[in-house]
Amino acid sequence: MTGYAARIGLLAAVMITSFPALAAEDADTTRLLQRLMERVEKLEKRNAELEKALQPHATDANSQIEARLKVLEERNALLDSALSTEDVSEKEPELASRLKAVEYQTLDIQKQAKVIDSIEGFSAGANFSTVAQRASGIDTSGTELNYRADITVTTPTIKTGDIESKLFGHFRVGQGKGLGDKFTSFVGPNATSFQLGSVVPPETSAMMLAEAWYQADIPLPYGGFKPNSRQTLTVNFGKMDPFAFFDRNAAANDETRQFLASPFVHNALLDNPLAANIGADGFGFSPGMRVSYFNWGAKPETYRLSLGVFGAGRSANFSDSFKSPFVILQAETSRRFFAGLEGNYRVYLWRNGQAPTFVTGETASHRGIGFNFDQRLGDGITLFGRLGTGSGDRLPFDRAASFGAEFNGSYWDRGADAIGLAIGSNRTSKDFRAQSATVDADANGIPDYGFVATGWEQVVETYYRFHVHERFELTPDFQYIRNPAGNADARTVTILGVRANLAF
Repeated sequence: MTGYAARIGLLAAVMITSFPALAAEDADTTRLLQRLMERVEKLEKRNAELEKALQPHATDANSQIEARLKVLEERNALLDSALSTEDVSEKEPELASRLKAVEYQTLDIQKQAKVIDSIEGFSAGANFSTVAQRASGIDTSGTELNYRADITVTTPTIKTGDIESKLFGHFRVGQGKGLGDKFTSFVGPNATSFQLGSVVPPETSAMMLAEAWYQADIPLPYGGFKPNSRQTLTVNFGKMDPFAFFDRNAAANDETRQFLASPFVHNALLDNPLAANIGADGFGFSPGMRVSYFNWGAKPETYRLSLGVFGAGRSANFSDSFKSPFVILQAETSRRFFAGLEGNYRVYLWRNGQAPTFVTGETASHRGIGFNFDQRLGDGITLFGRLGTGSGDRLPFDRAASFGAEFNGSYWDRGADAIGLAIGSNRTSKDFRAQSATVDADANGIPDYGFVATGWEQVVETYYRFHVHERFELTPDFQYIRNPAGNADARTVTILGVRANLAF
């Protein structure tokens, strides 16, 4: 006997030899021990048989594991080889193809992200306006159609210390001069009209760079703690629209959405068909610079003082137009009147050393004072007004006044609609009255208007802006011009029109 059986037999012999009395008395215990030895011996035999039977299976399992490991190593080597190149092959493992596809998609996403990062911060806008007008009370054909498209781009703000700067670009294209050359008046009946000159044929649409200027905003006091700053010094220079910074108005400023007649878009002394004193070129733009000091320490009441110097002449440019430039100084404030409703008030002085006159090709020194306000009344009414006086040689008119209001459509459950109503008047100057009475004026280079100017020219305009959808508006418009250019004998001119405007 071996193993457990031998140990049990030895234990029984020791017990019988050492304790004979115990053995005699407990024969049953001896028999039990004998049976136990027999069972243990059988168990050991059975274990030996099982170990012998299992040994071939263990060897087979080890062989299978080794084979699988070999296949896996070969596949890993093939995968490493496939991933070591960027080319995709039909013979390489499917996993390698999928990984490469994911890598290419990731690279494409990264490239797109870089493009997005490069244009992040840029802002752009586009506006398309077309106007159809028909005039009564004039001798020639009184129907005109024009369109104008404007695209603006602003670069991301660049910070240099506490100074923030950006660039602004404005492109314009259009066709149609409108009704302005169909009759003589101090009023331009369609401020959206735009067409390049004789260099480009009227039937050709050509885009021009209307504006390109730089702006820097400097917090004051300079070198102080910017979060505590309540003052800003702003500097602009380049080619710009002076009216983008001066003589602005909340209710009478945008000819693509508000009034069409020029006296209700800008101060009539600065912008009129016969002799615009703003100092801009034939398209309304001028090289120059502007410096502005803005204080909002008592916000919502704010204060701003601005000085602008722009090229002047019959057509302002970057050559000789700064010999005697157009200079304007404006003070403005935002106040809270009428139960805390916002109002903006502006007063400005201007001088143009090379202002055009009503004589062809002539320039003269003109100067003047202007006042401009817009004031909200209630939730949906904004009043506006402009006053101006000018002096100098051969001004067509020397006094200008315009007043009006815009009524929000919320009063008739059309919150995005609006009604505009305005009235204006321009007084003919002493020089213009005298020259218009001159016989054979053409011989002196003075236009022969064929009438004697007296008194005031009056203009009335009303419109309804109908909001079709988020981007599109239709605006029927009516204008009434009495004593055009101060001609008391002229028929009253009435103009019916409609404007379509699409903005993005």
